[in-house]
Amino acid sequence: MGRALGLVEYKTVSSGITAADLMVKTAEVDVIQAETVCPGKYFVLVEGELAAVRAAVDTASAAYPDKLIDNFVLGNPHDSIFEAIWGTASVSEPKSLGILETYSVAAAIVAADTAAKTADVTLIELRLARGMCGKSYLLLTGEVAAVSAAIDKAKAGAGDEGMFLDSSVIAGPDKKMWEKIL
Repeated sequence: MGRALGLVEYKTVSSGITAADLMVKTAEVDVIQAETVCPGKYFVLVEGELAAVRAAVDTASAAYPDKLIDNFVLGNPHDSIFEAIWGTASVSEPKSLGILETYSVAAAIVAADTAAKTADVTLIELRLARGMCGKSYLLLTGEVAAVSAAIDKAKAGAGDEGMFLDSSVIAGPDKKMWEKIL
């Protein structure tokens, strides 16, 4: 077993908060984030041992299936996921820029994990639905070939449930853009 991440995302705040309570009562997991996001959705992100995270996510998902938007369980998530979520990633020499946008929080985190494990890229930010009408996006940097490969693989993973929205790769963003991003 090892470190794992799990998430449930709901259409309503009341089902989300109730699911969060159910998750921590079901298994020994720690809540990383639990919050309301536009337009009145609610997501709960937990971490813990893989079996515990799986039990918590499965229980919460089964309890309110009609309100569930998306979910996931990631065993052994890439370490850079955490810095990207908190916006604390350090990028000293940005190169090309990859952007991927999804309809759900879950799809963005899974896409970011896939991208980070696919190529030699650095996750910059993982914006989880705040101020975006419930959509999410990720930003990453690296050599253009690595960024392209990472975005292509992440796009395929995020699109499994129809949650992929858009993506692009900018080979050499202007310095003014990097100043706004970093």
